[in-house]
Amino acid sequence: MKYYILQKVAKHLSNFKKIKLIKRVQNNTIRIEFDKNKIYYFDLSKGNSLIYKKPHDEISTKDFNAPFDVLLQKTFNNAAIKKVYLYNDDKILNIEVSSSSSYKQQNRILQFEFTGIYTNIIILDEQRVVLEALRHIDEDKSIRVVKVGKHLEEIPKPNFKPQIKEIDDIEQFLLNLYLKKEEQELELLKKQKIATLQKNIKKLKKLIELLGDKKALEEEANDLYEKANLILSNLHQIKPYLKSIELYNFSGDKIRIELDTKFPTPSSYANYLFSKAKRTKQKAANQYKEKINLEEKLLFFNRLINTINSADSIDEVEFYFPKKEKKQIKTKKSQPYQSFFIDGYKIMLGRDERENIYLLKNSRASDFWFHLKDRASSHVIVSNTKKSIPNKIIETAAKICARFSVDFKGDYLVDYTQRRNVNIQSKANVLYNEYKTINVRV
Repeated sequence: MKYYILQKVAKHLSNFKKIKLIKRVQNNTIRIEFDKNKIYYFDLSKGNSLIYKKPHDEISTKDFNAPFDVLLQKTFNNAAIKKVYLYNDDKILNIEVSSSSSYKQQNRILQFEFTGIYTNIIILDEQRVVLEALRHIDEDKSIRVVKVGKHLEEIPKPNFKPQIKEIDDIEQFLLNLYLKKEEQELELLKKQKIATLQKNIKKLKKLIELLGDKKALEEEANDLYEKANLILSNLHQIKPYLKSIELYNFSGDKIRIELDTKFPTPSSYANYLFSKAKRTKQKAANQYKEKINLEEKLLFFNRLINTINSADSIDEVEFYFPKKEKKQIKTKKSQPYQSFFIDGYKIMLGRDERENIYLLKNSRASDFWFHLKDRASSHVIVSNTKKSIPNKIIETAAKICARFSVDFKGDYLVDYTQRRNVNIQSKANVLYNEYKTINVRV
């Protein structure tokens, strides 16, 4: 980020008296709400660091609970701002605050380093000793160590004269930075997400094709039942040495039945055919259910593509289809539902009947349940331990319920209540009482 922009930002932030709320909202991005309800974002991604303002608030899809995040919020939430300045006349923004601890007032520094290879966010005490950092740097990685308890060495100052430009309206300037960033990244992100979803759709279609035809399996089962019955009805005609026999079926038609001489008697072979017929019939039923489940998941992915296509922001795209963490540990078995995260709440969506049943059976009494009013829809559960949930979460869960249950834009009524008020009748069919209804547009 340019020096003259940071210079203007420092001057602008000096007008505020307090940090009300501070939180990490993305891996490298900090959201700070100052007094006067002013919110700014500090993105310290290496090679692309930026301070910006948004036309809308951030959709928080993940809770960060690392030691850095714990100390960040403990130190800077509701902290009085003493001064804001560029440290060492470099691209290093310092916000110095007076923070109340259990024992005394303490001065702490939040240091944002927009300095290329040294890009970082560091929490310092008055003696510039590191209390925590977004990125810890050991001796074997850099000559400049960033470790808790160590004094922070100075960054070598660049030997050039910084470019100076006038900025008439810093608020609008920071908003324009975000809008430009959003415009460049949104379409590319949509293409990437949709390409991934189309791969998933291709896999599902292949699985559906591989499933046996229900009608053909049922016909095979009926044929096996008929042969087994005919063998038992004509045991007196079947000699031990016969490899096949022609018999009249119950419709009066002559048919040839191949006999398996590996079985000691014709009756034992008939019993084998009965067992095989039963398994084939069960396979037909199971594959039919599996096909329905796969087709419902296919419908979910197509609706997710439509949702991403109509998204207005990067935040919205990432909310509905978040990127996987590089260090994410693969579980042995994926969760039997689709999940979304917002402001610390987990929202779970059933993508087919099997997942709807799972959510109903495994949700807690205090969880909140959502369903389209008077029509078939996905079941949505919001994990919760209290008597109520915020209106923002209610609206988000209701929109998810509608968005993945219908194929047309419009206004939809969604009923919601705590899970304790929902009684399962059979499978995913329920009766519920003491509910509220919200109208959402999707």
